[in-house]
Amino acid sequence: MDGNRRFSTGNLTSFEHDLAMLKQKTVDKQEPFAAVLSCADSRVPVELLFDQTIGHIFVTRVAGNFAATEIIASLEYGAAVLGTKVILVLGHSNCGAVKATIQAKEVPGQISSLFSYIQPAVDQAGPNLEAATKVNAKIQAALLRQSSTVISGLVKENKLKVVAGYYDLGTGVVSLLE
Repeated sequence: MDGNRRFSTGNLTSFEHDLAMLKQKTVDKQEPFAAVLSCADSRVPVELLFDQTIGHIFVTRVAGNFAATEIIASLEYGAAVLGTKVILVLGHSNCGAVKATIQAKEVPGQISSLFSYIQPAVDQAGPNLEAATKVNAKIQAALLRQSSTVISGLVKENKLKVVAGYYDLGTGVVSLLE
């Protein structure tokens, strides 16, 4: 959250360390302290949002930031093998995946396959985009805590926290929801 304060106020420090970090510490291994399940939206550059550099955040991304099997497996790897201490499920303002789920219109290709993961949040929050996006992040964080024996075990041992957050595209501020 300190890094997000630096980002939202325009005081980034991470760029000073990228090249040195890449060369010295991350060629043979990675040791991220946090993992983020983020939307695939190009306006949500996770490392920048938290003013972090190469190797610090283990990022998984899918439109609508939901906990599908492959995402859960990746986050399990981050926590169990790489030793991340926190998983943040990050929703964001004006999310197209949540908006499309609310609208429930016919869409081309496989886009509608996203809807079933996000629909429980829409059912709970109603048609308000911000509310549904925040509820979706909370639901997905709860799913991670409950559906993964690896993650739930680490949470019970107080070795891992799983939280939900919301990124405001306009202000650049991330707020924790739990």
